[in-house]
Amino acid sequence: MAAASASSTSLFISKTSPSSNLSWKNQLPLPSAFATISLRGRGSNHRHSPRLVVFAMDAKPTVLVAEKLGEAGINLLKDFANVDCSYNLSPEELCNKISHCDALIVRSGTKVTRDVFESSAGRLKVVGRAGVGIDNVDLAAATEHGCLVVNAPTANTVAAAEHGIALLTAMARNVAQADASVKAGKWQRNKYVGVSLVGKTLAVMGFGKVGSEVARRAKGLGMHVIAHDPYAAADRARAMGVDLVSFDEAIATADFISLHMPLTPATSKILNDENFAKMKKGVRIVNVARGGVIDDDALVKALDTGIVAQAALDVFTEEPPSKDSKLVQHENVTVTPHLGASTMEAQEGVAIEIAEAVVGALKGELAATAVNAPMVPAEVLTELKPFVVLAEKLGRLAVQLVAGGRGVKNVKVTYASSRAPDDLDTRVLRAMITKGLIEPISSVFVNLVNADFTAKQRGLRITEERILLDGSPENPLEFIQVQIANVESKFASAISESGEIKMEGRVKDGIPHLTKVGSFEVDVSLEGNIILCRQVDQPGLIGKVGSILGEENVNVSFMSVGRVAQRKHAVMAIGVDEQPCKESLKRIGEIPAIEEFVYLKL
Repeated sequence: MAAASASSTSLFISKTSPSSNLSWKNQLPLPSAFATISLRGRGSNHRHSPRLVVFAMDAKPTVLVAEKLGEAGINLLKDFANVDCSYNLSPEELCNKISHCDALIVRSGTKVTRDVFESSAGRLKVVGRAGVGIDNVDLAAATEHGCLVVNAPTANTVAAAEHGIALLTAMARNVAQADASVKAGKWQRNKYVGVSLVGKTLAVMGFGKVGSEVARRAKGLGMHVIAHDPYAAADRARAMGVDLVSFDEAIATADFISLHMPLTPATSKILNDENFAKMKKGVRIVNVARGGVIDDDALVKALDTGIVAQAALDVFTEEPPSKDSKLVQHENVTVTPHLGASTMEAQEGVAIEIAEAVVGALKGELAATAVNAPMVPAEVLTELKPFVVLAEKLGRLAVQLVAGGRGVKNVKVTYASSRAPDDLDTRVLRAMITKGLIEPISSVFVNLVNADFTAKQRGLRITEERILLDGSPENPLEFIQVQIANVESKFASAISESGEIKMEGRVKDGIPHLTKVGSFEVDVSLEGNIILCRQVDQPGLIGKVGSILGEENVNVSFMSVGRVAQRKHAVMAIGVDEQPCKESLKRIGEIPAIEEFVYLKL
């Protein structure tokens, strides 16, 4: 085995290098013409031949603006394209128009569905979302139809932060309720006594662009600010005088909670009955992020019992909310109709940002704000397909093991292969590992275009090491190893001898397998979800765990035990098709021989 060479590389797709097999642009002279190559077909089916689309620049592209956009953005678009501003289109009208358009710009009110992409008949090349969230765009359909999706994530940051602070102060001093009372002819000074912000603890849940700006302003109001965000840079937080803490510590110690987390499967209804019960009685909550991160019924109960004294909400699970919503009508709730980005300055900024992204995409440039994967050559994906799946799942498993509030900052990826470095392009694998590390706790969609950009934004440094093996180069890789340094682990056995969380995987018969956890050898197919148990190696333990899962009708797809020595410690990896209930997991943890366990979602 040759010595490994470590390097920190970045993802970059050249428009000029003829040797790059990941280039998506043909080498046509700009600005007279450009070309894109995309693969037609659904999912991972790459039997269709690549499609070459060439635009002559003397024939202007057409951009359909389906919702109101700032004048500065419209003017920028008109310098490059024919612009059709048609607002309030029905789904049928949008489908009828889209086959004549090269680009579409929407806000949150227009649903860009699979029908829209199919109706475009291959002409639609880019969808621009004037804002951050892309819940209203079918990303899978966009990718299948070779359409790039871009958003405008930065222009409304200050506006959203300012609105969060406005709601915070208005809630603390009962501004909305007192205003309504005076206008109703009443003068109730004693009823609307508020609370001071000075010296109170504010927990910022999500320390990204908006969250950090809210923290900065709250510090100026004399508040003590703590934050929870797995990917927040500790040095940046310290420089602002903010303490990074765990989720439970944040909600348990805060007087005020300001939500700035994305809506993902992991954060959906994260403020529920269980977590409200952990909060300090009389806590006050502000939400300018996404409505779905709060369980509305649980919040109403928490308000009624006094656990939550007040709430100020700009976003809702359903928008607009129903007129008879108990939450909206609650006397201790202040509401606004999703006004976070609604300032004149932010609207113009978003218009310019999305117009620049759309024009850049139509010129053939790869935008850093792209949120779906570009099309890459079929032969690359066909060969690497099982390793692409393995790479993402290793990232997902590893990040779920991270505990504490320090966050993930340093990741090392090791590829073992018999191929020379020039014959193995690992950029897509690196991107998928980044995707696995970031997406479970973020609204960002990571792909080959934006992987390094997204990692850099979050202070995540990924280094790559290649181990050159002797043998046939027929298979691209022998194994992939992911290590996360300088973090605590929810599963202590995943810590390697050198102190990092370590997960290693291989592809066997086309199926990704987890083959090492920490220093323990295992062998479990990465299908479904996984339970990892550290145990004292003794007879009958596999049967006990299997019986508990069987009683709940949870199917065990795979089971593997790796041990350091006979009758010593071992790690058992169990693949399950269904998610066990909390009671079953508790019973597994109560088995005397099991020292620790963790349930991991894939």
